[in-house]
Amino acid sequence: MAKTKKQIEEDLKLVDVVVEVLDARIPYSSQNPDIKELTKNKKKILLLNKSDLASEIETKKWIQYWQKQNKIALPINSNTGEGIANVLKKIKDICSNDLAIQAEKGRIKKNIRIMVIGIPNVGKSSFINRITRKSSAEVGNKPGVTKQKKWIRIDEQIELLDTPGVLWPKFEDKCALHLAYTGTIKDEILDKQEVAYSLLTELFQNYKTNLIERYKLKEDEMKDITILELMQIIGKKRGALVAGGIIDEEKVANIILDDFRMGKLGRITLERVEV
Repeated sequence: MAKTKKQIEEDLKLVDVVVEVLDARIPYSSQNPDIKELTKNKKKILLLNKSDLASEIETKKWIQYWQKQNKIALPINSNTGEGIANVLKKIKDICSNDLAIQAEKGRIKKNIRIMVIGIPNVGKSSFINRITRKSSAEVGNKPGVTKQKKWIRIDEQIELLDTPGVLWPKFEDKCALHLAYTGTIKDEILDKQEVAYSLLTELFQNYKTNLIERYKLKEDEMKDITILELMQIIGKKRGALVAGGIIDEEKVANIILDDFRMGKLGRITLERVEV
């Protein structure tokens, strides 16, 4: 991580704009604070990727929050390409004055160089593939698939620098859990059942209706229920049973985490703007 961070610091000297890809469901936890500090003096665009999985209302609040800080934030969906054209337009808009100055000096063909950064599993490689309209970056479902940086030409005006996804050495417990919910922290590192329990606790508090609809629960089942009891009910309804009719707790955990990650629980934002 230290080596990657140092490389990014050096590469920043080569680029005009930094594009940071975040997970719209966890905008705070998916932003590396070290990178945030490193890039504070660069032109920057924040992309709320996977916006189709996040609450539309909460995403708008986050965008407004950053706008008040004179920061640019845009919602995108790298899988469908929604919002990608806006990103390219915004990159050219924020560099237009610099290009005009360069033109006055006779450097009309100067390219805009951008750096794309993001922690593992936020969809950075998918964004690069979409913006270049081809599979230029290696993509996978597992965190940390991108191995090394590369320059990629976007069009006649923009060149893109890809960088490896990098996490930071220490983070808060809540932040770690949110990264685990989305799969950024690998399932093998934390106890999956505890992660699913914590996720279900947050969903029960803020998205109870989503749980009722997805798992065909009854309102009266939700009264005075504990999270462990709720997991048992979900296990029964989804057939997560082993011999003797006992609930397979690991299978229930997988069901809950997979449903959240795939958007089957509806559009959910776990981190909201603090007013």
